[in-house]
Amino acid sequence: MKELFSNIRGDAFGGITAGIVALPLALAFGVSSGLGPSAGLYGAIFISFFAALFGGTNTQISGPTAPMTAVSMVVIASIVAANEGDVQKALPSILLVFLLAGLIQVLLGVLRLGEYIRYIPYPVVSGFMTAIGLIIIITQILPAIGYYPKEDHEFVERFKPQAEEIILENILREEAGEGILVIDNFEETIKRADEITPEAILKESKSLAAKNASGTIGALKVFPRAFKNINWLELILSLSTIIIVFGFKKITTKLPSSLVALIVISTIAVVFDLDYRTIEEIPSGIPMPHLDVFTNLDLGSISPYIFTALTLSILGAIDSLLTSVVADNMTKTKHKPNRELVGQGIGNSIAAIFGGIPGAGATIRTVVNIKAGGRTKLSGMIAGLVLLIIMLALAPVASKIPAAVLAGILVMVGVDVMDYKGLKAIPSLPKDLELGPIKLSTEVIIMLIVLGLSTFWDLIYAVGIGLVIASLMFMKKIGNMTGQRSSVKSIKETMWVDELNFPEKFKEEVFIKHINGPLFFGSTSDFSALTVQIPDTAMIVIMRLGRMQYMDQSGLYAMEDMLLNLKERNIEVLFVNLLKQPRYMMERIDIIPDFIGEDRIFKTFEECIAWINKNVKDQF
Repeated sequence: MKELFSNIRGDAFGGITAGIVALPLALAFGVSSGLGPSAGLYGAIFISFFAALFGGTNTQISGPTAPMTAVSMVVIASIVAANEGDVQKALPSILLVFLLAGLIQVLLGVLRLGEYIRYIPYPVVSGFMTAIGLIIIITQILPAIGYYPKEDHEFVERFKPQAEEIILENILREEAGEGILVIDNFEETIKRADEITPEAILKESKSLAAKNASGTIGALKVFPRAFKNINWLELILSLSTIIIVFGFKKITTKLPSSLVALIVISTIAVVFDLDYRTIEEIPSGIPMPHLDVFTNLDLGSISPYIFTALTLSILGAIDSLLTSVVADNMTKTKHKPNRELVGQGIGNSIAAIFGGIPGAGATIRTVVNIKAGGRTKLSGMIAGLVLLIIMLALAPVASKIPAAVLAGILVMVGVDVMDYKGLKAIPSLPKDLELGPIKLSTEVIIMLIVLGLSTFWDLIYAVGIGLVIASLMFMKKIGNMTGQRSSVKSIKETMWVDELNFPEKFKEEVFIKHINGPLFFGSTSDFSALTVQIPDTAMIVIMRLGRMQYMDQSGLYAMEDMLLNLKERNIEVLFVNLLKQPRYMMERIDIIPDFIGEDRIFKTFEECIAWINKNVKDQF
């Protein structure tokens, strides 16, 4: 408790800043999910507060994120469709799935499975993140140009025959359940069919139209109609938002560009009394729990979504722990992965009970918090309270925000979340798979498979398929190369025989590191920890790489990050006995020669020692 209040001023400023940054994104993610802006706000409030309170990363700011919202959007759309397009009717089942996802996260933490999350290969994460960006951009184009399929009368008319069939099927199903459906007597059926009103048919038709236009493929289908029915005012509002979000970053990063765009464009729309579409009304007052999640508990209705809840929980775990690593690097601390999962699970569970969408650790908000002075869990709790205060005080004002503004913000979120680092690396990655005369890169194949399946089919199955393919390809490579398992040991390791005569006078200035076995996605976490192990007295790091037979893309970027960090600390790196495949990988992204010149790569340890004797001076 004493530690919690050890940095009140910094935590208060960090929490307030992070809360303000989170506001426009929370509203936008809520709208994107299909449950409305209030669901995004509730998720941000409760996840931020409780994940910080019970989590294992002191500076983490949590809330709805792009990946979690993209998967939630699929869950919500499918459950709403199964409930005749009625969101309120579907809400208990939706929140029950979200609650289940949170409880699974708690279980993952209790079972101490947090440390296994690092075994997700980089190409799978890269393909998934790029797919998330594409999904958000494609689905937000429709609201950005002011086109809503449910309001396109000509489009809705197409679904009226199908709507009548569905309504009649529902009547027959009800009668069968009531035991009054008799083949030789359809009097009751005819009577009920006569009560089918044009209003009921129209409502069902609108639901079918919305379902048909949902998701990536649905949005692409209606693009031709959408571009013929552009609402120019909505388009101008969304484009103006995009321009401000993009342009303001070039001016300064001290103020969140999305918040600036939200305030500026919304103010203009209100002041000039423009005829724009607002977001759904945000309820004022304290959020109330949805107890019908428990009172109307129907495990049968959510059984098809148990795998989806598991995927949501794992995705949230990956998202959060990746952010935790970023926070560790910035604050030189070490997070507790299993405790972090418990905190995230508690936050998501409570958010679900209060009607919020699920979330995870948010990298941008966490970085903002740290830079603003946040150092303890209090900062994340304050961020949640700030959002609660804003909602209570400004709900009527926030309800006047143009829907097109949030669509513009989401388009930029989609642009930002895509993994450009992985995409740029595609041409340079080694072609290690031969299919007849064609040579391909296995890592590029995995990335593109996950990208394609996630964007146009199913996010959940795409990740599973990507993991299976990556695991099989990796096992084949390692099986061909070595039977030894990867070993990246800590600073306390046994000296090799030829190091026993290393000059005593350089033991403070020179740090020797051994890499035993492949540097791949399963060993990058331990490898990344190497940087903080290097003593402040070190001027030179010798990396002995003769036993590192293989390096994958995850290992490549871990190596690049370590070299960047050492360069910032003015520590020079020497390579000894660098093998062919790792060298090829490092040459593809110019680690060699940009970071490590040819004159810093030695075939033997003796050559390296000779260079040190000639070029290094004893400082201690």
